[in-house]
Amino acid sequence: MISAGDFRNGITLEMEGNVYQVIEFQHVKPGKGAAFVRTKLKNIISGGVIERSFRPTEKFPTARIDRVDMQYLYSDGDLYYFMNVETYDQIALAADVIGDSLKFVKENEMVKVCSFNGKVYSVEPPLFVELEVTETEPGLKGDTATGATKPATVETGAVVMVPLFVEIGDKLKIDTRTGEYLSRV
Repeated sequence: MISAGDFRNGITLEMEGNVYQVIEFQHVKPGKGAAFVRTKLKNIISGGVIERSFRPTEKFPTARIDRVDMQYLYSDGDLYYFMNVETYDQIALAADVIGDSLKFVKENEMVKVCSFNGKVYSVEPPLFVELEVTETEPGLKGDTATGATKPATVETGAVVMVPLFVEIGDKLKIDTRTGEYLSRV
């Protein structure tokens, strides 16, 4: 059990039959009345964010989230297959569970599969990936005064905005959280 007075960013808790993660918290001590904790909570299964206030003495059960390193094997229609590299167990996840999280992930790369009570709710890609550009327009000479960008398609099929000097065949380092180009490799 965790009390609202002990909230920290990233803590997961069970409340009203759902699992929430604390995104932001603030201890408020008004001049009049009792202190309270103002929070922003993210429902980790649906992704919705709510704002709630609690008395510091309110208690909630902590939710145990399992994050397992798995290898992304391949996709077959609406199913995506993953393998636990320690036990060699394979699981198939539906496209609605995956969402856009594999947009920058190639086959045979490692990801984190997140589950609560044995039910998988999301897949976390690595923070940074290196992908090759498969399609992009050539940059125009003299069009670089304002740090212009152009769209480039990478080997997973995702489109990334890149500087004009990037060409087909270049390897790029991409931040998977924002989908932004970081550098050439």
